[in-house]
Amino acid sequence: MFELCLTNNVMPFVVLDDEKADYFRGLAEYADEPELLRDTFRYFQDVYYARFETFIPRG
Repeated sequence: MFELCLTNNVMPFVVLDDEKADYFRGLAEYADEPELLRDTFRYFQDVYYARFETFIPRG
C-alpha cells in the first residue's frame, strides 16, 4: 500500500502495531461507514507527515 501511495502521489502512511485495531475496524465497517476508514487513513497520514516533515522539501 505504501508503494501505491507513492506511485499515485498520495501521502503515504504506516499502520503501527498499536493502531492496527483501528485499521481493521475501518476495513470491517467500510461497506456501512466508508468515512471511518478514510478518516483513519487521514489520521495515519497526519502522524506520518508530522514525524517526517523536517525531511520534506518546501517549494
